[in-house]
Amino acid sequence: MPRLDPRLTPARPDLAAGHLRGQVEAAQFVTGRRMRVIEEVIDLRSRPNPEAGVDTQALYGEEVMVYEDHEGWAWGQLLADQYVGYMPANALRALGAVATHRVSVPRSFAYPRASMKLPVVTALPLGARISIVETQGDFSRSADNGFIFSRHLAPVTECAPDFVGIAEMFLHVPYLWGGKTSLGLDCSGLAQIALAAAGVAMPRDSDMLQAAFGAAIEIGDDFDGLQRGDLVFWKGHCGIMRDAQTLLHANGHHMMVASEPLRGAADRILAKSYGPVTGVRRM
Repeated sequence: MPRLDPRLTPARPDLAAGHLRGQVEAAQFVTGRRMRVIEEVIDLRSRPNPEAGVDTQALYGEEVMVYEDHEGWAWGQLLADQYVGYMPANALRALGAVATHRVSVPRSFAYPRASMKLPVVTALPLGARISIVETQGDFSRSADNGFIFSRHLAPVTECAPDFVGIAEMFLHVPYLWGGKTSLGLDCSGLAQIALAAAGVAMPRDSDMLQAAFGAAIEIGDDFDGLQRGDLVFWKGHCGIMRDAQTLLHANGHHMMVASEPLRGAADRILAKSYGPVTGVRRM
């Protein structure tokens, strides 16, 4: 059998997606059920255990192909980036109204009526997908969440013109392994959600991003020739260039999203034995 990336392959020794029949070995093959996330954000884990590490997160409105629902855990695959894992089953629901808009700011509150003075119903992250049914003044009413400030929304077909500008909104957000929201995110999570806002669907992890993103750019030891929007990669890490010299990245050294000279970051990462820059990619 060919070796498939387990992060992206819904297959276990006892159970696998039906479309993988003949490609993987499993005791049983099943057809999945399309579901959607109904909580602000949920964690995706490698094991059905709340103490297992978080591999990534799924955002409100995101679609999931579920292959198993067992003892409160759903095992399935995120349709946006194909990541596989376990998530809380009660955070999923059958598909409902088609999403018309997405949240276009780091986080936006939803209210029971069109007033910012009322108690908050929920707080939706950047990229959350919702169905808007009407507008009332400055607010839009969603099919499920109540009223959201209209200027915090964008049609799902509209793309942000500058993904770096989206990433810059997350400056100083805490570092969180596997995170993808303003409450915490990691290096590839920052790149993925910023690119998604610009209409570019990308894989989740840094090695996947490097393989899929744009064209390779040759650079020397002086890092000359970089420009805004270039993605810089190390083994297990990535960052976004704000300009020719400045790197924006979620990192464990600062434990937050930081903006700093690329040269300083590269020297520090090399000194800590994480290795040199492995590549630069450009759209």
